Amino acid sequence: MADGAPRLQRIIDYPALLAEAWAQAHAPREPNAPTVISTFAGCGGSSLGYHMAGFRELLAVEWEQNAADTFRLNFPHVPLYHGDIAKLSVEECLRLAGVAPGELDVFDGSPPCQGFSTSGKREIGDQRNQLFREYCRLLTGLRPRAFVMENVSGMVKGDFKVIFAEILRTLKACGYRVKVRLLNAMFYGVPQSRERMIFVGVREDIGVEASHPSGWSEPVAIRAAIASREAVAVREGFGPRHPVGVRNPDFENKWRSMDLPSCTIIKTRPPMLRLADGSERGMTPAECAPVGSFPDGFRWVGGPSKAIERIGNSVPPLLMRSIARHVRTLIAR
Repeated sequence: MADGAPRLQRIIDYPALLAEAWAQAHAPREPNAPTVISTFAGCGGSSLGYHMAGFRELLAVEWEQNAADTFRLNFPHVPLYHGDIAKLSVEECLRLAGVAPGELDVFDGSPPCQGFSTSGKREIGDQRNQLFREYCRLLTGLRPRAFVMENVSGMVKGDFKVIFAEILRTLKACGYRVKVRLLNAMFYGVPQSRERMIFVGVREDIGVEASHPSGWSEPVAIRAAIASREAVAVREGFGPRHPVGVRNPDFENKWRSMDLPSCTIIKTRPPMLRLADGSERGMTPAECAPVGSFPDGFRWVGGPSKAIERIGNSVPPLLMRSIARHVRTLIAR
């Protein structure tokens, strides 16, 4: 480790860390607690991270039915706009959140990333790649003190660099000082190697440069998060390009030790566990949830496949807790 670099913390008891974060999420809010609106909220991974960081969530926006139902179940006191973000006007957003332009502290959002994702077809013309414009439309109208926008690492690869540059220019043109970094959740207390592109912006008139939180934890082993004592290795589950039952030599070499963080959880299929007797099985939702840094108290709607889909689509709450805490310091009054 270089001189002056922050020393990474070794997490001794991951379940205790997750339980503490869960308690923080449900603690009473301070009178001057910072506020957040979450768009493309999904089941609430980002929202939970903000709650863990002491924020008061004024509004969430989500259109997918199962994700919205899961959000309502876990955040019954947060107003939810369940519908197409393109049909949500700035005026309605302000009314639902109970704020005026410029009063909101943080505007959060994870515009759908399937068109950018390296695990998908990566189609540059995918209309979902343009949903960031709806995010920017609301950002311009709300004028929050800061914003956080999350996306996948694939948006800076190949032809997608053009779209990445356009997104960056558009965010800056909204009146913000913007920085973007690729963060890996495994350095923020999450027992999963999951890279995400994080945009942080601070409104120009505040006079503070945008920045990102430094990694604070040593990578957390997957065995610290799941109770399966018979598991000896883990690897990515077969996605849509790798049907169940089809042997793929490239995947046979991707088994990793249980003493390492898990591979990224994708929405289409859970990671696979190799057991001591040589058999294999997919991770259960109860195992994927803590690997995604969702505490035991978080509840799911629908069957196992829906829970895996929600976890695979979510920003890990502990990663967002670190980001939210950092942004809170940037805009502290």
